Amino acid sequence: RIGRRVHLEAMRDNALALDLFLERADKFSQRIAGTAVFLSPRSDVVPNPLLHSLKHYKVLHERIVLCTVLVADTPYVSKAKRITVEKLGKGFFTVRISYGFFETPDIPEALALARAQGLALEQDATTYFLGRETLVPGEKPSMKSWRVSLYMWLASNALSPARFYHLPPGRVVELGTQVSI
Repeated sequence: RIGRRVHLEAMRDNALALDLFLERADKFSQRIAGTAVFLSPRSDVVPNPLLHSLKHYKVLHERIVLCTVLVADTPYVSKAKRITVEKLGKGFFTVRISYGFFETPDIPEALALARAQGLALEQDATTYFLGRETLVPGEKPSMKSWRVSLYMWLASNALSPARFYHLPPGRVVELGTQVSI
């Protein structure tokens, strides 16, 4: 738990507020067809894969979905309460998907429910962007070195988010960064 907290704090330190990013979104005149879905644990900041994609490719998709998966304190969440969609403007949407702690997340299946809330996604025109963090020991780690090594080993052996969320093969782009813990 301590390692995960340190990891998330390191990610949070480099985060850009979503409101600030949306104010400047008009300046990115180059838009390409299709939908990009960015998975992120927080819905108030711009996901790192979106920033990296913009930095390297210098384009934005015509529709960008910022998707956050939440786990409820109940075993199951009904399909009626599974998804909430918020239109942010300029082609941006936030989607919050809720699952119970007994359920296995399936992002494409959940996003199909978004059609009822005004967000229709075509599977063949949707690309899922994931962040891949490579953990490196920091110069001044906030944990003992053996804990840093143990957490880095555990994190490297975790199940791939693409498999965990049942994302379609061939529709996933992983953008990586190094995170110092």
